[in-house]
Amino acid sequence: MNEENIEFWVACEDFKKTKSPMKMAVKAKKIYEDFIQTEGPREVNIDHYTKDVTLRNLVDLSPVTFDLAQKRIYALMEKDSFGRFLRSEQYQELVK
Repeated sequence: MNEENIEFWVACEDFKKTKSPMKMAVKAKKIYEDFIQTEGPREVNIDHYTKDVTLRNLVDLSPVTFDLAQKRIYALMEKDSFGRFLRSEQYQELVK
């Protein structure tokens, strides 16, 4: 499983819990630049439609800004190695 998929999923979960508009903007920019943007350092494998929707969502931030992309990555992880993900330390920390 690609580590960046888990990291992206975790970053999205953290983003959803963010209340401050300032912090949301900072986190959204980082998530986009790291994981969504073409040639980003940890670019995840999502289709162009999902990238476009996510980019449009960045204009008006809300907790669901990255939902479509997160769902696509979740589906990839589920198909690939979901069992390992569920056993991962990161996931276990999130569900505590």
